[in-house]
Amino acid sequence: MSWRMPAEGEPQVRTWMAFPSAGYSLGDTAEEHHEARSTWAAVAHAISEFEPVTVVVDPDEVTYAKKYLSAGIETVEAPLNDAWMRDIGPTFVLDENGKLGAVDWVFNGWGAQEWARWDRDAKIGKLIAELAGAELISSPVVNEGGGIQVDGQGTVLVTETVQLDPGRNPTLTKADVEAELARTIGATDAVWLPYGLHRDEDEFGTRGHVDIVAGFVAPGVVIVHDQQHPGHPDFVRSKAFTDLLGERFEVVKVPAPKTIRDDEGYVDYSYINHLVVNDGVIACSYDDPNDPVAAGILADAYPGRKVVTVDARPLFARGGGIHCITQHQPK
Repeated sequence: MSWRMPAEGEPQVRTWMAFPSAGYSLGDTAEEHHEARSTWAAVAHAISEFEPVTVVVDPDEVTYAKKYLSAGIETVEAPLNDAWMRDIGPTFVLDENGKLGAVDWVFNGWGAQEWARWDRDAKIGKLIAELAGAELISSPVVNEGGGIQVDGQGTVLVTETVQLDPGRNPTLTKADVEAELARTIGATDAVWLPYGLHRDEDEFGTRGHVDIVAGFVAPGVVIVHDQQHPGHPDFVRSKAFTDLLGERFEVVKVPAPKTIRDDEGYVDYSYINHLVVNDGVIACSYDDPNDPVAAGILADAYPGRKVVTVDARPLFARGGGIHCITQHQPK
């Protein structure tokens, strides 16, 4: 049997999410709790205009989930450490007959980060595979959904700092990783980027997820983060991404927000971290002059889909974006 990870723009059955639970993403204060719950809920409600949404909720958060999520959002109870469904959930694939499979990667808190806890999150991939009625495909490789972007036809984008991270897969070579990606998601052509964005290497980052850097809008066409401010550390990185990917693909550059710093330093705000759904695109906004520019580029890149934006600043302050908190299930 051969498996294929469909492109995100192919028809979907639903989107899976997780509701914030006690820990880093929920925050320490009542204000932070409200901000996190409101933002996750806003993304769920935006998606629900286009397709069903199922949210996994920790038992301790059920009361809050009922308060913040509309009755139209399906919920499932399960113990959680955090709320980044792209990374803790399974990667869905299809076989040649359209049968649904779910790749359950090893999850170890983005390379065994000192602050992370993952004893509960590591079980979510298998749980969702069961709930979705998918055949479970267990992988021995430490990986996350945010670490791969595919075109649906065998090409995958990855970064050396994630799949070859000593905290994730200390003994694996590129050939080892490529062989496993071929077995699990049908990737016959791996394109390696050397790293992700600068901020993503900080304490609460993923060490280089590709889904805030680049992705496919169509076979042969990649959309790439373009930091245009020469004082930002990602200015040089953006050029490297564009040069490397431009050798193989048509490149659509999306300018980074004009905002370059927050209270913690240089931001990794990115419009690349959007979610494609049936007939729509759920995109990040930042109360920034480039928000409408990016929305226009996304609308052109995904013709026929409505672009809906959600303020993603609370997500990025916690280490990710809209794509990071969602996991799409193909039809």
